[in-house]
Amino acid sequence: MSKTVAVLGGTGNEGPGLALRWAKSGKYQVIIGSRQLEKAQRVASELNERLGGELIRGMANEDAVRATDLCVLTIPYSAHHATLTGLRDLLQGKILIDVTVPLKPPKVSHVNVPPGGSAGQEAQAILGAGVRVVSAFQNVGMAHLAEDESHIDCDVLICGDHKDAKAEAIALAQAAGMRGIDAGPLQNAVVVEGLTSILIGINVRHKIKGAGIKITGI
Repeated sequence: MSKTVAVLGGTGNEGPGLALRWAKSGKYQVIIGSRQLEKAQRVASELNERLGGELIRGMANEDAVRATDLCVLTIPYSAHHATLTGLRDLLQGKILIDVTVPLKPPKVSHVNVPPGGSAGQEAQAILGAGVRVVSAFQNVGMAHLAEDESHIDCDVLICGDHKDAKAEAIALAQAAGMRGIDAGPLQNAVVVEGLTSILIGINVRHKIKGAGIKITGI
């Protein structure tokens, strides 16, 4: 029986690509969440057109959280605190995979370490011990997620303090066509998130799209 995953704030850059891949894998029922129900439904409809079937549902973020115990947060850092504060009570007892990177415009190629150490750690502090927070998927370029190829030549570094929650993130990475690697506790997310700014700079300097991370020796 397939699991349900809710992509909260899933109408932006990375959310639709992840949702599309998880729905296409056949391993997950997928919900796109947004602050605006109409926007969620519109993006879900566009993705379903690509998939050739009604495989993705659009809901308001609150209803998306209520529908599953496995949530993925794909929002800009500027909306991070407010979004999590608003959903805190609904997320209790669930797993939250946080894709947020604390980019600081306009210098997004410069590593920015937020006050809480990392976006993942700040999410855990906001939500409390009742939510198992995992940090993952920050280093995967949007261009790759939009491709039709089933495999993406990029590893997903996964940080968290709960083994079962990290296992769910690893399974999601595999379903999206990537290799998920346990990168240690949640405090290590500061390094993984920071790598995103480094990859953005590499893209600019080398005039490429979608530089990624690969771990050798495994």
